[in-house]
Amino acid sequence: MAAAQRSPFLRSFAKHWMKPLTLIALMVPGLWLIWLWVQALTFNPVALGFDPVARTHHYLGDTALRILIVSLMISPLRDLTKWAPLLQIRRRIGLAVFFYALAHVAAYLVFDLRGSFPALWEDVVERIYITLGMAAFLMLIPLAVTSNNTMIKRMGALAWRRLHTLVYPVAVLAVFHYGFMVKGVQMGPWIHGAVIALLLGYRAWRGISRPDSSFRTRLRQVRGAA
Repeated sequence: MAAAQRSPFLRSFAKHWMKPLTLIALMVPGLWLIWLWVQALTFNPVALGFDPVARTHHYLGDTALRILIVSLMISPLRDLTKWAPLLQIRRRIGLAVFFYALAHVAAYLVFDLRGSFPALWEDVVERIYITLGMAAFLMLIPLAVTSNNTMIKRMGALAWRRLHTLVYPVAVLAVFHYGFMVKGVQMGPWIHGAVIALLLGYRAWRGISRPDSSFRTRLRQVRGAA
C-alpha cells in the first residue's frame, strides 16, 4: 500500500471527497427510512410491513449496531492498508452510531411508551434487554459529546483515548441487547456478536503485540480522526 500512499488520486480523494461521501453514506439509512414512512402514509400502506412501529425500532437499532461495527473496522483496515486517511472518518462514523441509537431510543419512548419517562424507567428495571440497551446508549453520550477537537485539547489526548475505549463495552452491551430482544433462535445476534468478538480480539492482540510507541503518536492519531 506504500504506492497508494503516494497516489495523487488517493491523496485528492482523501482531501476533498472522503469526508463528504462518508457523510452521505451515513445519511442513506435514515433517508431510506423516511422514504418508507412517506410511502406508508401515502400510496403504499405496507411499505413498513404490518407493524411499522416495530419495523422502525428494529431498523434504527440494526443500523446503529452495524455502523458501530464499521467504526470498529477502521483501525484494522488502517493497519492492513497502511492508509492513514481512513482515521479521518472514524469520528464521523461514531457520531452516526450515536444519532441512530438516539433515534432508536426516541422511537421507543414516543411510539411505545407515549413519552412516559416513568414507564421507561420501569422497563429499564424490569426488562433485561432494555437495561442492556439503555446502558449502551448512556455510554455513547460522553463519546458523542467529546467527539471534537476542543474536547481533545481540554481533556488531553491520552485521557480522551481512554474515555473512548467505552466503545468496546458499548459494542458488547449492544449485541447482548439484540440477543435478548429477539424471539427464538435467530442468527442475527450470533453473526453480529461473532464479528464484534473478532474485532475486539484483534484490538486486544494489537495492544499486546504492538503497544503505542509514544504520546506524540497517540496525539497524531487522535487529531487525524477529526
